[in-house]
Amino acid sequence: MNLDLRLDTSGDFYARKFQPTKREDTLILNMGPQHPSTHGVLRIILEIDGEYILRAEPVLGYIHRMHEKMAEVMSYPQYLPNPARTDYLHGLAWNWAHVAAVERLMGLEVPERAEYIRVITCELNRITSHLLWWGAYLLDLGAFTPIMYAFDDRERIQDILQRITGSRLTYCYYRFGGVSNDIDDRFIEETRKQCSRMKPRFKMFKDLVTDNFILRKRVEEIGEIPADTCRKYGATGPVLRGSGVPYDVRRAEPYSVYDRFDFNIPSYDTCDAMGRYLVRMDEMQESIKIIEQALDTLPEGDYIMPKAPKKPKPPAGDVYFALEGARGKIGFHLVSDGDKSPYRLKLRAPGFSNLSLFSEVSEGVLIADAVSILGSLDLVIP
Repeated sequence: MNLDLRLDTSGDFYARKFQPTKREDTLILNMGPQHPSTHGVLRIILEIDGEYILRAEPVLGYIHRMHEKMAEVMSYPQYLPNPARTDYLHGLAWNWAHVAAVERLMGLEVPERAEYIRVITCELNRITSHLLWWGAYLLDLGAFTPIMYAFDDRERIQDILQRITGSRLTYCYYRFGGVSNDIDDRFIEETRKQCSRMKPRFKMFKDLVTDNFILRKRVEEIGEIPADTCRKYGATGPVLRGSGVPYDVRRAEPYSVYDRFDFNIPSYDTCDAMGRYLVRMDEMQESIKIIEQALDTLPEGDYIMPKAPKKPKPPAGDVYFALEGARGKIGFHLVSDGDKSPYRLKLRAPGFSNLSLFSEVSEGVLIADAVSILGSLDLVIP
């Protein structure tokens, strides 16, 4: 692949010109960024023979906003809103990874109540992320009705989170040493009610969608990703667990108070899109179990540590903190020189690794199946 940088006629930006080496009797086709299944920010250049894909080249950068570089020119509190923009569907996980990396480097002791609140809110956010994936995935495959059910539950959870965090999508709720606001009896009551409401709905989701003959034809034995391929590309999360590897950071590298809760790590060894689908459906039910246990054992006490640093200056050194996001392993490698801003911040976004294997997996499949494979990876492109 040759990428030729040329000034656009408008003079505003440089445009990439893709100049592939095309084989005889094949066609080069752009899939995205306007294609509905790429959601406006991903372009895949396909070389096709009829309806079959011979080669696929993802083109990234349409919504790249230099979050790592921005960290170097902002103070630690100023950067708090940024991580949630990296993955706007599970923003609380990224918000958590940022503050936890700073806390680990500074040796801050987070109050027990704050840890429980983080678990509860982060798991609620995980459910909203999976619900949106479920609805959008099925919409990409041609089914409209499920997204209405998905957003019915998702909006209720967002109402719960909005009242306590002030946001519905790009959250900035966690703080160095705790959280910005305590939860109250109303939050606990509404969360319990929503958990009880959702439990029987998974049976309805199964009858309506999961067992649907049309869906199964679109996902079973489609996009088979062996565990070795996941390891080669560094794929994690439901993509890895859908290939039979029950790796979850909450269990493999326990953080916060996750080791106090009883929950399963769903995994399926089918390695196909159906396996990844089933992992996420099961994960939502496991998140409900975690939330209910956390509410049952929620301790009293401070929601943020006394004298929490308002303008933290971590000591010189480096630290790595990882946690389990909705799309896989989130990593923050923070390097400090003792100043008010990080010397360097390197982010590990699971979607990048998960997308990287698409070129290999898509060879020889139908274009329609490529849509199913892409959706099963649950990509958030930024």
